[in-house]
Amino acid sequence: MDRIFFGDNQFFGINHMSEEKARQQMMRFQDINAIADTLHAAYSAGVPGFMCTTHERIIELVELIKTQPGRWDGMKFYPGMPYAHKYANAVTEQGYFDALKQFLPSGGLIDAMMRGGKALVTRDVEGIITLLIDAEMKPFEGMDTPIIFLQNVVTDLVLGLGYYDAYRIFADHVKKKYKAEPGYFSMNLPMLLPALAAAGVENPIVCANVNKVAFRMSGGIEAYREATARHPARVIAMSVLASGAIPPREAIEWVVNEPYVASILFGASSRRNIENTVELIREYDARRAG
Repeated sequence: MDRIFFGDNQFFGINHMSEEKARQQMMRFQDINAIADTLHAAYSAGVPGFMCTTHERIIELVELIKTQPGRWDGMKFYPGMPYAHKYANAVTEQGYFDALKQFLPSGGLIDAMMRGGKALVTRDVEGIITLLIDAEMKPFEGMDTPIIFLQNVVTDLVLGLGYYDAYRIFADHVKKKYKAEPGYFSMNLPMLLPALAAAGVENPIVCANVNKVAFRMSGGIEAYREATARHPARVIAMSVLASGAIPPREAIEWVVNEPYVASILFGASSRRNIENTVELIREYDARRAG
């Protein structure tokens, strides 16, 4: 698994601390080429792993990248699904049936519809889940997708419902059909890890908030340390700067020294900030190793 991942929040005006900064980012990245250039800055800095949603703009970006193979040799995508707003908007605008047709995989359309129909009639949850995964993965056909993530909106809903078999269903389908590893976004890592263990998902990949001030860390720092000690996991730390509340050097030094953190996910809007963040991670990794 890569040590550093680049994320996509900044491309959609997502900033948990500043609405003004979020607005500025949204305006800046209205042009798909601006998104591509910023992503390429991360790629050029030695971060070829792009963790992204299945937002319509990301699909547009993927199509652009497919037309420029020489520029993106070795690029890897780590899609997270589902992008809930996409489905809600499509149903509102088109109705349920046309929305379903829009997202169904192009290959084996009839088979996909039959699987979906059977699932609905027989309450076959596994059929529904695998159908939706295939729909979400359709735009990434031909791209390198080593890890496929379940977004926290579903991960944590399943956690609340207690239907832990859904984690296993997701993992099995991702491994079998896409030869990829399953990953899980969550806002509640301490509760998720034992649930994944109960579902038979061993040494899981989990992406969660990890930062020095425990910003959006459910249960706090000690709960994360205790949970990972009991249930080993490959944790990808996101929101390490706490949306700008922690100076970058201080934030990176702390997170690199958290023993359960396997990788770091960050987002940035400029080449300078991308390169500075990558250099800081490598600097403190080297210090720790030395």
